Amino acid sequence: MVQHVLHHRSGTPTAMPQTSSSGRIVIQAWLASRGMIFGVALVLAVVQHRTLTDMVSNWDVQHFANLAAGGYSAEPDGTLMAFFPGWPAILSLVDQLGVPIAIGGVIISTACSAVAAVALYRLGGRWAAVAWLFAPTAVFTVVPYTESLFCAAAFWAWERARADRWLAAALLTALACTVRVSGLFLVGALLVMIMTSGTPVVLKLRRAALMLIPASVIMAFASYLYAVTGTWTAWYRAQSTGWVRQLTWPWDSFLNTIPAIVPGAYADHPWWAAVFRGEMISMAVGIGVTIWCIVVSLRARKSSDRLDRTMWGEASWVGVQVLAFSMSYWFFSVNRATLLWFPLWIMLGRWVAGPSDDVRTSRSRQLHHVLVGCAFAVEIVLMLWWSWLFFTGHWAS
Repeated sequence: MVQHVLHHRSGTPTAMPQTSSSGRIVIQAWLASRGMIFGVALVLAVVQHRTLTDMVSNWDVQHFANLAAGGYSAEPDGTLMAFFPGWPAILSLVDQLGVPIAIGGVIISTACSAVAAVALYRLGGRWAAVAWLFAPTAVFTVVPYTESLFCAAAFWAWERARADRWLAAALLTALACTVRVSGLFLVGALLVMIMTSGTPVVLKLRRAALMLIPASVIMAFASYLYAVTGTWTAWYRAQSTGWVRQLTWPWDSFLNTIPAIVPGAYADHPWWAAVFRGEMISMAVGIGVTIWCIVVSLRARKSSDRLDRTMWGEASWVGVQVLAFSMSYWFFSVNRATLLWFPLWIMLGRWVAGPSDDVRTSRSRQLHHVLVGCAFAVEIVLMLWWSWLFFTGHWAS
C-alpha cells in the first residue's frame, strides 16, 4: 500500500516516501482511462461518420467557444456572464495560434488531467488518483470544459497548503478563481484549514492575509460585470436565466428533482431521468463525504498520535458545495462537481488500500478484493457510458 503524505495536527507536513511502482500505476491509469474515453469517440467516429471536433463541442463548449471568440457580448441574452474568464481566455489564445478551439481545448484538458492526477497522488496516494482518473464523469476532464484546469490548480493549491507553502497555494487558488466560481469555495475551505490548525495566531493571520490574492480575482470579475451591466448580481442573473439556478430552499430543490428521476419523465430524452438519478446519488455521496471528513476530524482531535490530522477544511470544501447545489431549483451539475471533491477520491483511495494485511484474515482480504474489483468495473462502465452520452450530444450533467 502506498504511504502518502501525512501531516502533524499543527500543519507541519511529514513526507512519506512514494514508490516508483505507485507512480507507474498512476501513469498507466491515466493512459488507460484517456484511451478508453478516446476509444468511445473513435468508435462513434467510425460508426456515425462524425468528426472529433463535432463530438467534443457539445453543450457548454459552444458557450466557451463563443466567449473566446467574441467576449461577453457574443450572446445577447447575457448568459455568457455565468462563465468565468480564465478558460475562455486560454481558448482564445489557442485560437489565435491557429489551433481549432475544440482540438486545443481537448489537448489542454487532457494534459491538465495529468497534472491534477499527480496532485491527487500526492494528497491521497495512488488509488485516490486512479479512482479519479476513472471517475464516471471523467469525460469532462478531456473535453474543453473547465474541470481539468480547475482541478489541476485547486488540487495543487491544497497540496501546497498542506506542505505549508502558502504563497504558492494562494497563487494557485487565484488561478482556480479565474476558472470557476468554485474558487470562492476553495478560498473559504483554505481559511477553515488555517483557522483550525494548531499554529500561532500571528501565523494564522499571515496565511489568511494571503487569501486576499485569490479573493481579489473574484472581486475583479464581479467589478467587471458591474461595470458592464450596472448590477452586482449579473453572474447570479445569468445562472438563473440560462440554467434555472435561482435560490431555492434545499427541501424544495429535493422535491423539484423527484419528478425528474421517474422513468419516462422525459419521453423525448430517454437518458435525462438517468442523469438526474445520478444527481441525487451525487448529492448523497457529497453528504457522506462531508460526514466522513467530520468524523475523521473528531477522531484526530481525540487521538494522541501527532500524525493524525483533522479534515475540517476538506469537510467545508465538499459541504459548502453540497449546500450550494441544494439551493438551486433542482439538483443540477452535481455529477460533474464530484470531480472537484478530492476528499471523495482520498476516501475511496483509503478504502481500496484497506487496512494492513497483518490485521486482516485471508477471507476478509479476498472479500475486499472482490468488492474493489466490482466497484472498479462499475466505475469503468459508467465512465464509458457517460462518454457516449456527451459525444452523442445527450445531456450529461
